[in-house]
Amino acid sequence: MKSKNQKPILVEFTPQLTPKQMLEQGVFGGWYFEGEYEEFPSDWFNGAKLSLEGFDPTLNCFGVRAGQSRVEWQQKGWITPEDPLGWFQWYCRYSMGRRLDGIDQFQIKRWKQFGPRHLGGIRKNCEAYDFSCRRGQRQALLQWAYDPFF
Repeated sequence: MKSKNQKPILVEFTPQLTPKQMLEQGVFGGWYFEGEYEEFPSDWFNGAKLSLEGFDPTLNCFGVRAGQSRVEWQQKGWITPEDPLGWFQWYCRYSMGRRLDGIDQFQIKRWKQFGPRHLGGIRKNCEAYDFSCRRGQRQALLQWAYDPFF
């Protein structure tokens, strides 16, 4: 039950991309789900850049490796038992309607902290629409449902 002071989650969580759009553009080296997609709508994977043999950075939108390994995510406490693959698994399930009190707030807080830091770095250091500038940061933004094309 929500307290009177709690903001509605939907107001504060406004991703710019859907999981389907992210998969089509190329995220996580095409290997985030490690070939296990049955839980998610099949149309999300039509046109998705997927690997059959493991992580492949050439499948990423910007052709680079971005982010940390799942082992590092676990060491930093970013993995929850509810979503053992991490933030993107949570986001996919959230976008399908699942709601988990506490977990949703944790993941939305992480999302809100990630975007401004990386968007600011690109705006400060890159010419507008120079998509070759800071490709790793742009790839990371894409993997957090932020539009990296600005």
